[in-house]
Amino acid sequence: MPPPALYNPTMAGAAILGLGACLPERVMENEEWTRWVDTSDQWIRERTGIERRRICGPDESSADLAEAAARAALADADCPIEEIDEIVVATDTPEADCPDTAAFLQHRLGARPVPTFDLAGSGCAGFLQALDLCCSRLATGRRRVLLIGVEAISRQMDWTCRDTCVLFGDAAAAVVLGRPQPNRPEVLAVTAGTDGSRAPILGRMIGGNRIPFSAEVLKQEHWSAVVMKGREVFKEAVTRMAEAGRAALELAGLSLDQVDLFVPHQANLRIIEATGKALGLPLDRVFVNVQEYGNTGSASVPLALWEARQAGRIPPGGIVLMTAFGAGFHWAGAVARF
Repeated sequence: MPPPALYNPTMAGAAILGLGACLPERVMENEEWTRWVDTSDQWIRERTGIERRRICGPDESSADLAEAAARAALADADCPIEEIDEIVVATDTPEADCPDTAAFLQHRLGARPVPTFDLAGSGCAGFLQALDLCCSRLATGRRRVLLIGVEAISRQMDWTCRDTCVLFGDAAAAVVLGRPQPNRPEVLAVTAGTDGSRAPILGRMIGGNRIPFSAEVLKQEHWSAVVMKGREVFKEAVTRMAEAGRAALELAGLSLDQVDLFVPHQANLRIIEATGKALGLPLDRVFVNVQEYGNTGSASVPLALWEARQAGRIPPGGIVLMTAFGAGFHWAGAVARF
């Protein structure tokens, strides 16, 4: 099947004016999982590359993490909240079922009564899919948009399902997007896609109208577990992220040789390494922090981008390629010049 026609929503120009992140204080080492499931630090490291992750405390929630990350990004952008025209939150672990997390965030930040909403359901592809949407909003008149990726998945996952519980961590990261400005990173291209026929291989199927929560459902073992058909997810993830990376570079008029740093979704080390190999990028040009934070879902890419900048991994004028995949089966790619 031929790829869909490419449309670049950043044609009118979009810039990353500020970056921010928030990580819970609690660090959970692999060894702690032995209290809950039959596993070991060695088993987790060998299969995923993860060594530890951050876990929300009893009084922390998705909105708490999102607020802290948003305030950090606003400060980095030197942008008063009054200048924000729209707030978008990418998450699959919302503050409440209704209203959305963005509504809580608008109030907490003291924003004007601007449009706010959550983008949910696309799993770990959420942030880049939301970036695609936000760039189009800027192209149609918005001046500054606040975008946050946040997950507090430890509150909702099955802590007794060994195959999936050890993979995830909690975090939030945010960007302030606006019109291009001197000395600010520019978003050059974004692309995204979906293959709904592959939806059964990855997701959380319980809790919607198809299989609503009920007393009978809650009696089932592993009722809250993430469905993850490992081999199929691996193949789709590598293929789709590599395709999205190439498509985004084509939109930007760039080649893989011009990429200074590749920032993929931090699902696990094997997927990261395989995607880099599929793109022909050496590991010294691939940013990896999955060992410290695990899979943080919609927060994964912006958290890695934030940390890469903090660590000095992005040279002035550097080209950064970002890709992600998630339930749906969704995928996305983006290119930015720093």
